[in-house]
Amino acid sequence: MHVLGVEEGADVAQAAGAGADLDGLVERTQDAGVRVDIDRRGERRPLPAELEPSAYRIIQEALTNVVRHSGADACRVTVDCREDDLSIEITDEGRGPSGLPGTAGYGLTGMRERAALVHGEFTAGPRPEGGFRVAARLPVPVPVAVAVAVAVAVAVA
Repeated sequence: MHVLGVEEGADVAQAAGAGADLDGLVERTQDAGVRVDIDRRGERRPLPAELEPSAYRIIQEALTNVVRHSGADACRVTVDCREDDLSIEITDEGRGPSGLPGTAGYGLTGMRERAALVHGEFTAGPRPEGGFRVAARLPVPVPVAVAVAVAVAVAVA
């Protein structure tokens, strides 16, 4: 299965370039001792080639941070495929990166840069109720064929 959009049976390596597989990532995280609950929302569909690897790497790095720094035994990954954007959220109930307020490693910087690369938004920080939250909103561009059809329809009307 493709990480976020394409249904079972799709050619993952061709679609994502790096064989991005959310289920495999979850399995490796669980093998490291952290349970991962996945909440998939919205219509699962193919995503633009430039968006898929960025989304995968943000999730990958966030899960790596949970394993290495949070001290949590579980986390939740929410992936919401909406019409205009892909929303990703990873939360845990651990102590956050290194447990020290204000410390951020290169992982958070890398996630922020990946979101910016696709003109998205990124936030990360402690949750008021405890634990840590990583969130990204990555815009899904309108396919060129759809944009042309809309432009033609508007021009004709």
